[in-house]
Amino acid sequence: MRSGTVPSLSVLILALSILLAGCASNPAPEAPPAPPAPEAPAKIAIASLADLPSHSYPLTGTVMELLQDPGKMAELQAAVRRDVESDLATYDITDEATLQGKYSSLVTLNMLDGNDQGTLEYLDKVAALEDKEAARLMNGLTARSMIDAKAAAGTADVNDPAFREAFRTALAGRVNALPWDVVQDAAKNNKGRAEFMNENLLLGVVQAQIEPAAAAMGELSADLAGSVIGIRFALDQVLPLNPVIAEVYSGYIEKNDKVKADIWPDRDVTLDAGRGLAPVVVGIWDSGVDAAVFGEAMFTNPGETVDGKDNDGNGFIDDVHGIAFDLDGIANPHMLHPLGDQEGNLDVMFESMQGFQDMTSAIDSPEATATRQKLGEMAPEQMGDFLTTLSFGGLYAHGTHVAGIASAGNPFARILVARITFDYHNTPQAMTVETARRLAEDYRNTTQYFADHDVRIVNMSWGWTFKEIEGGLEANGVGKDAEERAAMAREMIGILSDGLREAMAATPQILYVAAAGNDDNDVEFDVVIPSSFDLANLMVVGAVDQAGDPTGFTSGGRNVKVYANGFQVESFVPGGKTMKMSGTSMASPNACNLGAKLFTLDPSLTPEKVKTLIEQGADPHPEHPEILLINPKRTVELLG
Repeated sequence: MRSGTVPSLSVLILALSILLAGCASNPAPEAPPAPPAPEAPAKIAIASLADLPSHSYPLTGTVMELLQDPGKMAELQAAVRRDVESDLATYDITDEATLQGKYSSLVTLNMLDGNDQGTLEYLDKVAALEDKEAARLMNGLTARSMIDAKAAAGTADVNDPAFREAFRTALAGRVNALPWDVVQDAAKNNKGRAEFMNENLLLGVVQAQIEPAAAAMGELSADLAGSVIGIRFALDQVLPLNPVIAEVYSGYIEKNDKVKADIWPDRDVTLDAGRGLAPVVVGIWDSGVDAAVFGEAMFTNPGETVDGKDNDGNGFIDDVHGIAFDLDGIANPHMLHPLGDQEGNLDVMFESMQGFQDMTSAIDSPEATATRQKLGEMAPEQMGDFLTTLSFGGLYAHGTHVAGIASAGNPFARILVARITFDYHNTPQAMTVETARRLAEDYRNTTQYFADHDVRIVNMSWGWTFKEIEGGLEANGVGKDAEERAAMAREMIGILSDGLREAMAATPQILYVAAAGNDDNDVEFDVVIPSSFDLANLMVVGAVDQAGDPTGFTSGGRNVKVYANGFQVESFVPGGKTMKMSGTSMASPNACNLGAKLFTLDPSLTPEKVKTLIEQGADPHPEHPEILLINPKRTVELLG
């Protein structure tokens, strides 16, 4: 299960490695040529990501040994290419995000083969599918600049001074021509990543995440194989250029930096506490909430006291402010995730979280400096624990941050907690059919609990995906091969999907507001629940930034009806401090906030009417009319 906050550091590192692998390099050692593919019959239609075949690759020895063996790496690259090209030739893939992923893999592989023409061809195909202007403009800047530098310097050696100078010139020319108002957030992100990415960090990811999963399976899944290829290329070709990349983006930022227009304050609505309106119970179905932060704004169950007993006989012990379930779906009384093995790590956790936020926003803060220094001093074997602490921090703070956004400006909101548990470890716990069935039953019990306590609206900044469940099975070596793991994942996502959909549909009087997700994909094709559901009492929300422009991470699809601010949104974290976070996790509670205010102002409203009001009051983005930006002020005016 994942939150809708922007991906954890380790995921970002792997994604960046694969992305940056789309850059020029020396040709890899020659691999055996792929046999010519036979003429293909009509392509096979597919309805979802789960319909594509699962690929895996044999592994002899360790991943670290593979990374150091050019011959074996060349064999892996050739095998991955055969499978990617076969998928494209065999299946009628209409989902644009999936096609982009396949084309991006071929960008990487063409660059590793020194095929500049092929690289540019597939970079253009990726760009043609990109519907977000910033992402389209930033597409392949490093790759194209490396190809130019190789031609100008007469060498592909990234350590050669002539190459580095030619690369600097090419990259600066491209970057400086970009429209600042469109790409500024992406430019700051690229600068920050170039500054903190280093060899020990990447090797730490290999040791902490990739190596254990590969050892458990005895092979590499397609995702792991892509990560290994990307990391090897990043180590050889990208890291040596990172100082130049950081310098170019720093210059661009310094020359252009100005505050981006923030459209949201003028749209905001704050309810006056003196109006004497009736309280509205808002469900925060999330990773847990620090009730002490919100005080009297918390829902209180009048029939329960904290004494280790089920005073009101509803099956839950000490449910004064709500209910909670652990990773296995077992009920417990903890509204906030216990610190457990992270006891004593809170200070470094919050400092590092803030440091990464600041680095990727081009903010030179003490936290950013401390985090850069920490990363520069850590050995690879220390990275695993550090990444675990960061992952825990994001999940520990998630629900409290969401609750603060959902209740802001509404003194009549009463926060009811429904805690679910996310796995934060480098090797996640594998899902089982038994656990899936228990979780499905938990969903039914949770929505019934909402109904019993007159909850009007619920925020759900989380979800399950087919790929996530499959990845957990891979990481633990469950199943005899990739096809069996895929079949198991399909069964379990089906159980979870049926249980959650039925639970939400059984409470039509409650409006559920869900985060679309941060994978820049189509939530239906990738089988993301609950955001792929088509329910009358569900609203799915995508993320835009402070200016109302789509973020690079937000997912979409026909179910995503409205968009809200999900970029650098400030809210509370456990303990009462505030922090800025990004993700559709932050966009969803902004829409939930508006819905809760509508229910506060007019308790007779139905979920369907609230959805209609929010959509009618929203403004189409001037360049992307399909993106409806919530407008709380206008929506409230529609009430009359």
